[in-house]
Amino acid sequence: MQLLSNARIATMADESGGYGEIGQGALVIEDSRISWVGPEADLPARYAGAVRQDLGGRLVTPGLIDCHTHIVFGGDRAREFEMRLEGASYEEIARAGGGILSSVNATRAADEAALLAAALPRVDHLIAEGVTTIEIKSGYGLTVADELKMLRVARLIEARRDITVRTTWLAAHALPPEYRDDRAGYIRGVVIAGMDAGHTEDLIDAVDGFCEGIAFSREEMAAIFDHAGRLGLPVKLHAEQLSDLHGAAMAAEHGAISADHLEWLGQDGVEAMAASGTVAVLLPGAFYTLRETKLPPVQALRDAGVPIALATDCNPGTSPLTSLLLTMNMGATLFRLTPSECLAGVTRHAARALGLTDRGVIAPDLRADLAIWDVRHPAELTYRIGFNPLHSRIFGGDFV
Repeated sequence: MQLLSNARIATMADESGGYGEIGQGALVIEDSRISWVGPEADLPARYAGAVRQDLGGRLVTPGLIDCHTHIVFGGDRAREFEMRLEGASYEEIARAGGGILSSVNATRAADEAALLAAALPRVDHLIAEGVTTIEIKSGYGLTVADELKMLRVARLIEARRDITVRTTWLAAHALPPEYRDDRAGYIRGVVIAGMDAGHTEDLIDAVDGFCEGIAFSREEMAAIFDHAGRLGLPVKLHAEQLSDLHGAAMAAEHGAISADHLEWLGQDGVEAMAASGTVAVLLPGAFYTLRETKLPPVQALRDAGVPIALATDCNPGTSPLTSLLLTMNMGATLFRLTPSECLAGVTRHAARALGLTDRGVIAPDLRADLAIWDVRHPAELTYRIGFNPLHSRIFGGDFV
């Protein structure tokens, strides 16, 4: 049992939108859980004998959660970044065989060891910023074997690092060239068959898809989600990034835990997400990299009470971003989220976007995943650019 004292604590348990701050606070950790949190003056006598660590007035927050990444991939797409700056659009690059498919070729060519070696430095950068939970998607293999290979690497990351990994089956990311004239065959033979195989191997925590004109239709994704439901797997969706295909509303009808991107989200999608409790995951890194101008409907989401999360969307093409702190600043600067909304977006709401109820806030009986910061006020975590004030990180009750 250990007692963290002389701390300023942002519990993030305030559903009204604040930080849930405790000015002169303390918290008690037993094993991997939080036993007590509150003003130090109110510390129960039964904890008086706990091993005490004085935090020197530092800020404590929940460990950060990156709830949308594609962090396992082969190769890079720096040349496509250059092409976009020369005037090519995302759709033009994709239709010319670039985009996702260029990462597919590099990922297929890499074995598990190579993919792991490439991914770990990216994960380490997030860990160094106080991240304790990360989501990792497949989606760059587009064969059953290569998609499962990616998720095995994701499981290896969790085994090699002090971080929780949630895996997502994203075979419905793009149509590979060998199935160009057989969309139904790809969905049946790779998306569905691979989902079954991954579920049997316990590699899949959730199912995702890219619902867009250059990817999969609303109807195709609905059929994929129906199959996920039969396996008892939660669903989420890349929706309304480039156009409004009403994918978010369809995902909400399937009880999706999140719908992500959402720049073109209409009021029907907002209302459907509010009714289902689906989290809106905003991805400012992709918005920034693609130089988009269509803002997600943040005020409509607020007005409807839809929880808003933020994530890096770390991927080689449209968001080569491995900083959740910079993501928070982008969320505020580009999308006009408040600093408290940004911190909630990478803690409480990010946990909800992954279907996790044991983390994301600092409260008794929850997992002791914490970040300790050398800052005076929680807003500094969003305000600063290119600065990492992490002092230390606690994962499952242990300083790491």
